[in-house]
Amino acid sequence: MATLKVNDENFDTEVLKSSKPIVVDFWAEWCGPCKMISPVLSSIAEEREITIAKVNTDVNPVTPGQYGVRGIPYLVLFHNGKPVDQHTGAEPKPFFDEWLNRHMD
Repeated sequence: MATLKVNDENFDTEVLKSSKPIVVDFWAEWCGPCKMISPVLSSIAEEREITIAKVNTDVNPVTPGQYGVRGIPYLVLFHNGKPVDQHTGAEPKPFFDEWLNRHMD
């Protein structure tokens, strides 16, 4: 579907009020593993009916704090505005495909 930038101000509107599944990618510019999985997440967004919402933790401290982000990349799958599952760390695409398959039709 799409990749979009989300911040503390629009998180509720873009993620919590969405009826579609969204993977929130908590990341930072300096994070090597975050850069490694960025193309994987873009590919998943193109192949599936899912949005990847990217939250830069360096400039948006409130939302990561609300979701207990301790390390990045930290991915949270939301469906109907509720967190369904989360994962910390970079993994290859097959891992994320399987992770999403467990929760989506």
